[in-house]
Amino acid sequence: MKFSHSKVLNSFLDITHAFTTKECQNLAFHVGDNEANVVKNHEVLAKELGYNKESLVFMKQVHSDIVHIITNEDFNSPPTCDALITNKPNTPIMVMVADCSPILFYDDKKKVIAAVHAGRAGAFKNIVKKTVDSFIYDFSSEAKDLHVSIGASIGVCCYEVGEEIYAEAKERGFEYALDIKDEKYYLDINKILKSQLLSCGVIEENIEFLNECTCCKTDKYFSYRAEKETGRFAGVIMLN
Repeated sequence: MKFSHSKVLNSFLDITHAFTTKECQNLAFHVGDNEANVVKNHEVLAKELGYNKESLVFMKQVHSDIVHIITNEDFNSPPTCDALITNKPNTPIMVMVADCSPILFYDDKKKVIAAVHAGRAGAFKNIVKKTVDSFIYDFSSEAKDLHVSIGASIGVCCYEVGEEIYAEAKERGFEYALDIKDEKYYLDINKILKSQLLSCGVIEENIEFLNECTCCKTDKYFSYRAEKETGRFAGVIMLN
């Protein structure tokens, strides 16, 4: 089974992490796939990464800026949010995507992890700042101790937006992330996320982007923009 691993996170032996690919099959229950197949895909993934499938927590993602701290109730029902954060060991957390940016956080000092779903809505609402704030205020972390890896997502090469989104991006101060080609507007979500992380005090050398476009590489990743009806790949992280 093929994964993408983060150079930023790979050096830490007290966490397990991975970004899955299409080879790992669809991991989402809400995209019309046979439920038994999805369960099997999760079982295979859990075995490959060495965690108990029943301990996995994933989200009902709604393109919000809601950050949720893991509780014991979350093992039975996915919380509605777009970021999960915890200091519980042996509790894998997962973000599922098909063009949006999957973000994995780790504070190696306080031993806290987070998994974040950041599409255009999440970037515009600055879910990154909300997540960093939770590290700081809920777990006594310092931003300089955070290590952040952003997996494959749709690139500025393929993320064409309409005039309304273009105008909103300019209004929010994201003009630096806009590109115009052949009278068409394109948005660079990862450029926004990097700026927001740096503004929160995360050190640049602790930030890593996989820099692969899901829409360009549909042989490797699921892409909603390219395929419409498609599965979801994931970012997973766990404290050992």
